[in-house]
Amino acid sequence: MLRKFGKTLLTLFTTTAALLSSQIAFAAEAIPAGESYTKVLFAIGAMLGAGIAMGVGAVGAGLGIGTATNGACQAVGRNPGVQGKIMMTMLIGMAMAESIAIYALVISLVLLFANPFMRYFLG
Repeated sequence: MLRKFGKTLLTLFTTTAALLSSQIAFAAEAIPAGESYTKVLFAIGAMLGAGIAMGVGAVGAGLGIGTATNGACQAVGRNPGVQGKIMMTMLIGMAMAESIAIYALVISLVLLFANPFMRYFLG
């Protein structure tokens, strides 16, 4: 089990390193002569940050919705007479959990298109 996890982790890190190095290499070709790599590194960092934010937000929302659904199904199984109240509470809980993904989307879009730190690094 530990060996399989180690191989998976090694594959993940190797793939990530290969993808990042290729992004930097291709981005470097697009830079005119005499320009610095700061703009490229900043853009890559913003893209990675946006992807990580969206991924973590989606996982959090998925776990929250799954937990709410699991609890509601167990509660209805124990007491089917209160299905309406349980359903209403579950839907409100699912909406609250889904708001995490919406917040993550907003953060990702801000990082990509309206980054407030751009003037400090590129200005």
